Amino acid sequence: MAAKIYKMNRTFHARIAVYQYLLLLIFAANAFVFLWFKYTIAALFIILLLIFIIERIIHTTYTITKENHLLISQGRFSKKIDIPIREVTAMRRCNSMKFGHFSVTNYILIEYGKNRFASVMPVKEEEFLDVMFKRMNQLTEEEQNEEKKSS
Repeated sequence: MAAKIYKMNRTFHARIAVYQYLLLLIFAANAFVFLWFKYTIAALFIILLLIFIIERIIHTTYTITKENHLLISQGRFSKKIDIPIREVTAMRRCNSMKFGHFSVTNYILIEYGKNRFASVMPVKEEEFLDVMFKRMNQLTEEEQNEEKKSS
């Protein structure tokens, strides 16, 4: 059976967590208060920080490339993280702090390389995991077929 070759990249957008909304609200309130009391420099600093945070929240994406890499992009001002899917050793769902049955944040923890980790919060978690597991299984099958051919 021939291995399925993917011709397109799959892009998943990041889910916005509750604490991110709270952070935006707090910074916006601070900027408003600083402007109200005419603390111009402090207000400009907070507004620039708000722009950076909003840009990072809106433009965070997770792209699974046709070359079997996971690219984590956290906005224009941050460096992209490139993870070869071949190096992914584990993926598991995690929760941050829990209060009873309530969890502050749910995320997927990806372990790759030697003791390296990345956390992702895609909007479509199930779909993201399905695509990742399919690509990982495809790579495993390809490696096994190469081993059979070489022996």
